[in-house]
Amino acid sequence: MTVNLKATGARKRSVLYFLLSFIVAFILTLLLKEPSFTTTQVYVLFILFFAMGLWFTEAVPPFAVSVLIIAYLVFMLGNKNLNPSSENIDKYVTTFASSVIWLMLGGFFLAAAMTKTKLDEALFRFTLKISGTNPRNLLIGLMVTTMIASMLMSNTAATAMVVASIMPLLNSLGNKSGISKALLLGVPIAATTGGMGSIIGSPPNLIAVGALENIGINISFLDWMIYGFPLALTLTAISCIVLIKFFIKDKTPISLDFLHDEKIERTKEEKTQRMIVLIIIMVTVLLWLTTTIHGIKVGAVSAVPLVFLTLTGILKNKDVQGLPWDTLLLVAGGLSLGMALQNSGLLEHYAQQMRNVKVHYIILILLLAYMTMVFSNVMSHTATSTILVPLGIAILIGFESQIAIIIGLAASTSLLLPVSTPPNAIAYSTGFLKISDFRVGGLVVGLLGPLLAVLWVLLIA
Repeated sequence: MTVNLKATGARKRSVLYFLLSFIVAFILTLLLKEPSFTTTQVYVLFILFFAMGLWFTEAVPPFAVSVLIIAYLVFMLGNKNLNPSSENIDKYVTTFASSVIWLMLGGFFLAAAMTKTKLDEALFRFTLKISGTNPRNLLIGLMVTTMIASMLMSNTAATAMVVASIMPLLNSLGNKSGISKALLLGVPIAATTGGMGSIIGSPPNLIAVGALENIGINISFLDWMIYGFPLALTLTAISCIVLIKFFIKDKTPISLDFLHDEKIERTKEEKTQRMIVLIIIMVTVLLWLTTTIHGIKVGAVSAVPLVFLTLTGILKNKDVQGLPWDTLLLVAGGLSLGMALQNSGLLEHYAQQMRNVKVHYIILILLLAYMTMVFSNVMSHTATSTILVPLGIAILIGFESQIAIIIGLAASTSLLLPVSTPPNAIAYSTGFLKISDFRVGGLVVGLLGPLLAVLWVLLIA
């Protein structure tokens, strides 16, 4: 009965937030539209405000907002009765075929194969063993491993695996232990900053690359790593030092006896599958890194894991059905909204107004970077990137690549609240942390991250 009442209350809140988002978006559109706006521009302005409201209130799941965006654009912009200047709306649907989507799908297949063959668990258990019993070394080992894993797979999945693997240790230390807090704060920080390191590490990276692709600028897998990996490593290292300073006062060795609880003899078939997955991962990553040499697009390289992981029977129907398809929908909808804002001329209109403000371009870049960090703390970082990347590209002519990459990177610096990012939520759900505990890492990454992203990208661009 209590469960039913809670479910009913949640549904009522969702309906209320949905209606409020609609009404606010409608009012804002009426207030902000200008006489010179075309029907298309008015429609696009409304869906921008409506989508922002739905993403902010979480009235419906984020992927559902993206589906709504695509359906709305197709119906309103392609209907001659509603829009006299109706246009070809195929481009808003074909974002599903974008190379960005295929690149992301390839990453999902690799992550699923690692999980199924338990390569991920083996990696983390190996890290725990080589880190030893020194609390500081253990924190460093876990954060580095989590950061690297998050470059190839979902940072949410990486966090869930690491937290699960160290729960026996956390239970033995207790929720008042500084070591427990350091580990539980370090893992989501490393998972989130690690997402900066590669194109597939985080959806905002893909949004940035997709937006640049729409204007004819291609960013390779290796190009992104040159920008993102040093930043990810720097922020992870700084965060690790801060966590050690704040939480690890005791250098007493800790017991890792729980690591020896699981001794499984793997069959020849399981060992073979692991070897196949390792080979496919190495080949795929190598091809991604050497795109400029062989000329194969990064999206096309994703065919390697898609074909061979299913061909060898490592991933079956059930495994593929369990992939996070909702994330692909979320990114596709974000790309469609960005395209609509650009094609309608809305971005250029507001960008021109912002260009008329006499501010040095570096100040403007810093402003956009910190806006991204702040908004990503209270709403989806993918949604934030969807809105700010196209705007930044339109404002900063001549710096399109730099601002897109900076906003994509800055979106991964939101760690101030338990709800700011899924890895934070996973750490908070263990019951070992208070909301105030997140302030340490959140402030360090949130204040330093956007600044370092701006300085590094502008330095090497």
